[in-house]
Amino acid sequence: MQWDVVWNNMNYLLVGSYPDGPLGGMAMSILLAIGGIFGAFWLGLAFGLMRLSEKWWVRAPAIVYVEVIRGIPLLMLIFWFYFLAPIALGHTLPEAESALIAFIVFTGAYIAEIVRAGVLALPAGQMEAARGTGLSKTQAMLFVILPQALRNMIPSFVNQFVSLTKDTSLAYIIGVSELTRTATQVNNRTLTAPTEIFLTIALMYFVICWVLTATSRRLEKQMARYQART
Repeated sequence: MQWDVVWNNMNYLLVGSYPDGPLGGMAMSILLAIGGIFGAFWLGLAFGLMRLSEKWWVRAPAIVYVEVIRGIPLLMLIFWFYFLAPIALGHTLPEAESALIAFIVFTGAYIAEIVRAGVLALPAGQMEAARGTGLSKTQAMLFVILPQALRNMIPSFVNQFVSLTKDTSLAYIIGVSELTRTATQVNNRTLTAPTEIFLTIALMYFVICWVLTATSRRLEKQMARYQART
């Protein structure tokens, strides 16, 4: 076993060529994951609530978005944003931005379904009780229904966000120097320790996903204690 190859290239695996060159490696994967999670949450929340609307002209675009995106492989979506953006916008997008937009759009469709299912899982009497206090339907949704539903959605959100974190490796295909690509570059340079290199990045992905899962469990416990007090 030649673990010294991994150790000698650890800085490149962590941050790529930064600060002498572009950021890459594990840091780039984390940035893509964080950006994707943040953007997908708000996009999915908006479209999930749109799907629950009684107005067809609000509900229809959300249905089309969710059904179309969920029927397209993520890899194909990455290619679309990377190769079609210059045609639609008149200029090219950087590889990392193209991948990030694809992650947000793709994951947002799944978050939208999680939001819809989470709201529908609550008893119908919750809305009626909220309306009975004088709240409008929008106010009842925002201040009564949605906070309860979001607590129940946390496990599903985390599963989707962990999946997104692992899916950042697909940005490799358009040249983004994320963790998988930097590991491949190190392996191509050395050609002596592929097992050690790819075992190392597997451990790195595991650590990132474990931290995300552990944080969500802690959040669930805190919210459960808060709910018990109130």
